[in-house]
Amino acid sequence: MIPVVSIIMGSMSDLPVMEKAAKLLDEMEIPFEIHALSAHRTPEAVEVFAKGAKGRGIKVIIAAAGMAAHLCGVIASMTPLPVIGVPINSSLDGMDALLAIVQMPPGIPVATVGINGALNAAILAVQILSVGDEQLQEKLVLYKEDLKKKIVKANEELAAVKFKYKIN
Repeated sequence: MIPVVSIIMGSMSDLPVMEKAAKLLDEMEIPFEIHALSAHRTPEAVEVFAKGAKGRGIKVIIAAAGMAAHLCGVIASMTPLPVIGVPINSSLDGMDALLAIVQMPPGIPVATVGINGALNAAILAVQILSVGDEQLQEKLVLYKEDLKKKIVKANEELAAVKFKYKIN
């Protein structure tokens, strides 16, 4: 198997958040890889990764970063591939990372999901990959149908909850 998605994180401390992306990619049967890279501690490795990703068959990069959160933008500056940034809540409730990732200069976009939003990053990656893949689009449609079913079930369960003044 050749990976088509790269999940990049600044350190192992990001794994509890980023494993949500890995689980969805696994469920969708999309080959992926996971690496720890740091824009500040391993800038040469980041450059080698970013410049070589397309040539290795990668189609989408999901990059997580907290605090200064430069990793996503640095990768985006060195590759033509779509980069999806996941701000990690490591300080300032993640707002520092969110603002650092979303405020990219013109010409260097990073699609940015919410703080700790690794699952949405993976869903966006699947949506990007599914543009030319009918089977993958069908998996995505089924995934979203399951989300609807969970809400229907939640309402059924809520109907059984009793309170003196609850009218539904």
